[in-house]
Amino acid sequence: MDRLTAADSWFLELETPTVHVHVTGLLILDPSTAPRRTTVAALRRRIASRINRLPMMRRRVVPVPLGIDHACWIEDPDFDVARHLHHHRLAGDGSHEDLLEVVGEFASAQLDRARPLWDALIVDGLADGNLAVVLKMHHCIVDGVTGLEVLAELLDLTPTPPRSQSSGSQPKRQPDRVPSRREMFASAAWHRATTPTRLVEAALGATASVGNLAVSAVRKRVTGADSAAHPIGAVRTPFNGSLTARRVVATDHLPLEDFRTVAHAFGVTVNDVVLACCATSLRSYLAATGDGTIPDRPLVCSVPVSTHGHDDHDHAANQVSNMFVNLPVQLPDAVSRLTAIHAGSVAAKEVQATLGEGLLGEVMELVPGPILHLGAWLFSATAMADHMAPVHNLIVSNVVGAPCALYLAGAQVVGMYPFGPLMEGSGLNISVVSTNRMLDIGVIACPELVAEPALVTAGIKAGLDELVHRAQNTE
Repeated sequence: MDRLTAADSWFLELETPTVHVHVTGLLILDPSTAPRRTTVAALRRRIASRINRLPMMRRRVVPVPLGIDHACWIEDPDFDVARHLHHHRLAGDGSHEDLLEVVGEFASAQLDRARPLWDALIVDGLADGNLAVVLKMHHCIVDGVTGLEVLAELLDLTPTPPRSQSSGSQPKRQPDRVPSRREMFASAAWHRATTPTRLVEAALGATASVGNLAVSAVRKRVTGADSAAHPIGAVRTPFNGSLTARRVVATDHLPLEDFRTVAHAFGVTVNDVVLACCATSLRSYLAATGDGTIPDRPLVCSVPVSTHGHDDHDHAANQVSNMFVNLPVQLPDAVSRLTAIHAGSVAAKEVQATLGEGLLGEVMELVPGPILHLGAWLFSATAMADHMAPVHNLIVSNVVGAPCALYLAGAQVVGMYPFGPLMEGSGLNISVVSTNRMLDIGVIACPELVAEPALVTAGIKAGLDELVHRAQNTE
């Protein structure tokens, strides 16, 4: 029995009936590359054969009575992979839009905490003959990096994997007995008693981080060098408000080389270009929706940052920090937006470094889980997000994937689209992953706040086209 880390517990406690804290991935598979016919049954067998390599996919969470400590993981004694592998056949010749509707419905349902926290849906019946696999995993077991590690175990580098990978011996499962509530309470109490310095260390770490940030902020304000985004009190937009349980999604598939061309031409990073394309898209979206008003100040974008390899908790699924970057939608010129975003990203990284990489875990140690969960639930239930300025306007995440072709049951992965969670008050999340010379974009939204997420993906492509054109004219 292993106890969740503070950072992983955070994502369990934040979940409410309208805030689904799971990540969803859509794989589009081309079966024409397979040596043998790729069927739904073949995909089920291949996925099932790899699950024993992934301990987090066989573990279920056991809460602690009264929430006196973080919940624990146990090897699920009732684990049955068939319960997690589902099939959906599109009626007739299914389009990509039909598939995305299924993905949105799948992402709208929360995971059952009485079982391991993942589900997969295999979809066939697409008009182009492709197949799709939709994988949903709770954020407490994966972040962006560990999610890709899960896919690395499921996928192959060739249509015909080596025999040792396809049919080799699997680690033996040793399921646990589900502990009683009394046992869980006693274990948690003992753990608290034998780690008496946890709260002190967390308090000292959080205080030092906030103190360092305050000193840095004052220094930058005095020198006029403050270009970092400031969360809490972000401008209100049509996509900021209280969430419902429903989700809709959209995707796009853009050449990574175009992003690199722009980055090289203007001396910025690929991530800066991604954010600039998002800013262009949202400027267009705001002009076309609501009352058509474009804010006179930047949007505040939350950008998750991986700390894998730097965090003290190497066993934690979530090793992630966060930085806030301004998206200057008020600027009419695309290159000016890109330049401002680059400066803001540099400043945001300095703020992140000042705060330190363990702040999330330190806060979670200081705030009891039941208090955090009650606060999250009340915030959602009372629709407070409709009456308060947003903490941030949206989330944009960018993860580096495999630079080569990938296969599942012989079928080549021709699309890999990520969809992150929505946080209360922000109905839009844009996630991108680079894979095999492409940048795959997944947009997920609450339809009551963003009815047509495809407008966002179309705007990102338009923003990239404009920057590529400007980059080519600078040469």
